[in-house]
Amino acid sequence: MMMVCNNCQSDAPPTPDPRWRRMLWMALAINLAMFLGEIVAGIASGSRSLQADALDFLGDSANYAISLGVAGMALGWRSRAALLKGGTILAFGLYVLVTTVLAALGRGVPHAETMGIVGVIALVANGSVALMLYRYRSGDANMRSVWICSRNDAIGNLAVLLAAAGVVGTGTAWPDLAVALIMAALGIWGGLQIINQARAELRPKKPASLVEAQQTLASTSL
Repeated sequence: MMMVCNNCQSDAPPTPDPRWRRMLWMALAINLAMFLGEIVAGIASGSRSLQADALDFLGDSANYAISLGVAGMALGWRSRAALLKGGTILAFGLYVLVTTVLAALGRGVPHAETMGIVGVIALVANGSVALMLYRYRSGDANMRSVWICSRNDAIGNLAVLLAAAGVVGTGTAWPDLAVALIMAALGIWGGLQIINQARAELRPKKPASLVEAQQTLASTSL
């Protein structure tokens, strides 16, 4: 039974869940380690998709840190944090989109073997984080943002592996660039999802008495 979100639709702080915090700390450590390893591998191999995935790891690390900071706070603060994270993810997606388009104007073929090896390691790391956080995917916007980050990362890693196979098969950089564009789209879509839910949670709610009065008026007018 998930206890961390028993008050997720209320302004009252939720009951702290030690498991949730432990999972976030583990996810933060994994993402920081993967960022350092993948950014080096991405630059060395010339892979745009690996570099995009590395930046995604860095962004997720910041998101997990923010989630740890607001865990246990009232819904309003959690929703504001989610709004900030959604904007960050959206900005990341737009950045990857622009840099990938610019990279398409250049030349060079990325090192497919490095892409494949690092892609498998990243998939294992993100798959583990996604499984840990799966039970919290239906919480408030803050919790959902953590799940969306993990889900998008795992999908992105699968795409990197497909890109590596495509680079080997075609001898060009286009599969790598195509995957980078997909990752950009995932970032933009995920960021918009989080922003929309956070904004909905921040909208003022009508008092229960007013809602009941409106329902009564509607029923008597029929």
